[in-house]
Order: sequence, then structure tokens, then C-alpha cells
Amino acid sequence: MPPVSPDLLLCPVCRARLAPGGPGVPALKCPAGHSFDAAKQGYFNFLVGKGTVFEADSAYMVAARFEFLGAGHYRPLADAVAELSARFLAGVDPQTPPVVLDAGTGTGHYLRAVLDQAALDRTPARAIGLDISKFALRRAAKLNPEAVNLVSDVWQPLPLGDGSVDVITVVFAPRNPNEFVRVLRPVGRLIVVTPRPGHLQEVAGQSGMLGIEPTKDERLAASLEGHFSTLSTDDLDVPLLLSPDDVLRLALMGPAGHHLNRDALLAFAAGLPPRTAVSARFRISVFEPRAKAADNDLATFAN
Repeated sequence: MPPVSPDLLLCPVCRARLAPGGPGVPALKCPAGHSFDAAKQGYFNFLVGKGTVFEADSAYMVAARFEFLGAGHYRPLADAVAELSARFLAGVDPQTPPVVLDAGTGTGHYLRAVLDQAALDRTPARAIGLDISKFALRRAAKLNPEAVNLVSDVWQPLPLGDGSVDVITVVFAPRNPNEFVRVLRPVGRLIVVTPRPGHLQEVAGQSGMLGIEPTKDERLAASLEGHFSTLSTDDLDVPLLLSPDDVLRLALMGPAGHHLNRDALLAFAAGLPPRTAVSARFRISVFEPRAKAADNDLATFAN
């Protein structure tokens, strides 16, 4: 079991601090006696009470994502997120190992890239991967055994202490600004990846994938307003050359995978040429907590 620092995890039942159950015991316990055993795959299930009202990714959706990302199609995106994250993690007090939270970690591929880059930079980062899908966490825990992998709902209070995280990454996943700003340190950073208009347009409509909202950027900014200020926004275009099976996985691994007619999708994929050129268009945005942004504004005014 990865080492758990007492300043990180909170009990999802009573919000007390969690600690390892004991030497060789794959469990987390709080002083009130609430205990959470590690699944045999290595993750912890923190969905308590009624769990979550949101539909978690299914096993076949997760398998499609794992195979697609494992083939390296989105590797340039993973590298970009990793380089940004590592830059901010390296700036943390060297006496305290920095902490990265991958919210909506999915199969863990993006967190893996972050941890690999941090290791190259000799930054001993601690990591938490969080997702509501136990099928995804089974994959993520195997890919990132040094991370603490949690089945948890991002819309519920995060099982993390105040100001305990240095970097939060959110790649195509929901965002909870109230909780993100609570768990981030004042100098922490929030890195959000969203698709841009035209993303996968060559196959999106015919395969049944969801379209990109024209006002997606405005909605992102509005959702974070009051808690975060934008530091930077960069666009990344990745040209893809996909087989029919790749296109099939691409359609199934996203949110539309919950509703797609699989027979119709198979028929569409069967009619594709051996290779289809597809454009992946991403936007990578970096945010800082508003309190920090306000301090910067005051300093600029004073000078």
C-alpha cells in the first residue's frame, strides 16, 4: 500500500484524519473506527451512504479507453500535462514532498505521465487518483501503484485536508471549484484539459460522439469564477491516423459510450478505410486560487 501522510486523507464518513491500519494491513482507519479495506486490485472505495447519483464508466468503456490511451494516441497531451504539472510541483518547498491530485483519473494514464516526469526531475511527488468508476480504478491502481487510488465522487466533499494539494489535474472530467480551491494550497495550480471546437470532427457525428459546445470555454470560466483566476491557456492539436478499431474505441471511451448503439457503431466502423485521419484539438488551461491572484494584483498596484 502506498504511504499515506496524515495531512492528506480524511474519512469520508466523519471527516477525521485517516491513517494506515497497521504494518502489512491494507486498510485505512480513522480514530472513530471507520475502516476502509483496499480492494485486491489496490484501490480504496470511499463511496459511502448512497454512493453517487452519477453514472460511472462501465467496464467496456474503461477497456476501450485503456487500449486507446495505451496505444499512445494522446501521448502528446499526456506529455504536455506532465510537463506543466512537473514545473509547478518542482517549485514546492523541497522539505515537503509535493502532492498531485488527478481528479477523474480514469485509467490513470495522465497521472502516470505526471509521475514519470516528476521522477525525471527528481521531484518526489505524492499522488492521489480519484474517480467514481471502480472499473477505471482497477486499471489505474495497477498502472500507478505508488499513488493512492480512490473511488470517490468529485461532487461530494473531497476526502482531503484543507490546503493539502499542490497541483490538481482534470482531463476531460467534472470540476468542483468549491472543493478544488479548499484542498489546494494558496500557491497551488489547477490544470484543466477540455476539447476545442472541431475535436474529432471527422468521425464524431457519424459515430454518435457528443459534439463540442460552442460556448464551452465561457462555461468553464464561469464555473470557476469567484474561486480561480486564469494564468494561461494553450491549444494543442494532435493529428491522428486511426484504424477502424481505434475509431470504435474512441467513440466508446467517452461520455457518449453510455448511450451509443453498439450495433450501429460496429456497422459504422466496419465501413471505414484501413486508416482515417482525425484531428484531436485540446485546450490546456492553468488556474490559480483567487486569493493568490488578488495578492498578485495588490503587489502590481503597489509597485
